[in-house]
Amino acid sequence: MRFIVGILIWTLSVTPIWSQKKTNMESPSVPLIGDPAPSFVAESTNGTIHFPADFGRNWKILFSHPRDFTPVCSTEILELAHAEREFEKLGAKLVVLSSDKLETHFAWKTALEEIDYKDRGPVKINFPLVDDQAYEISDLYGMSHPNAKRGKNIRGVFFIDREDRVRAIYFYPAEIGRNTEETLRTLIALQKTDDDFNVKTPANWYPGDPVMIAYPNTLMEENMKRDDSIYFQYAWFMIFWQNENASSAVP
Repeated sequence: MRFIVGILIWTLSVTPIWSQKKTNMESPSVPLIGDPAPSFVAESTNGTIHFPADFGRNWKILFSHPRDFTPVCSTEILELAHAEREFEKLGAKLVVLSSDKLETHFAWKTALEEIDYKDRGPVKINFPLVDDQAYEISDLYGMSHPNAKRGKNIRGVFFIDREDRVRAIYFYPAEIGRNTEETLRTLIALQKTDDDFNVKTPANWYPGDPVMIAYPNTLMEENMKRDDSIYFQYAWFMIFWQNENASSAVP
């Protein structure tokens, strides 16, 4: 009798742990901002890639798609291809993931390169389209939801810095196209805050706009007393720097 009671107690104590482990397996975690970017090896339209190692000290932006030949994703690929030179100038490499097989990727790429989208002429797609038909990379980046149709949530954007750390993440539903200009703006803002010590970007910031100073030093506080100061504030906790590239006037 004591033996049976002991077995029951042990079963009850172990079951929650087993259930938690099962849940974790079914719900892969999205890497958090600041985490190392999960690495993978995969086939792509540019050959075998080792991510992020093959892209060196560049910024990397990983875009994911549920399927090839889907209408919204097709417009996104074309917009990225038209903007690729702008990303290159910023030292960023684009990598596109889709949960279809490589043969379909090549067919999709060929079809897209024949389209004259928005009367801008056909464009070459130079960045790799990565084969993720087994959903291994999608799971690695936490984009699979156990309660959703397989592939439905694979609509993420991951910004990865020169140190191969995740710096920003977007997720979009399948029916909403991603904004390439916002992707560029986010990349520039991340680089700005990395390169300029103690700087942050306010809401709706664009290159050339004033930036924010998180912790003004004594020299900054003294400068703010001058009529021609390059610093201004709306409140003691909202201090701005009208930098040399700013386009709007100081209030």
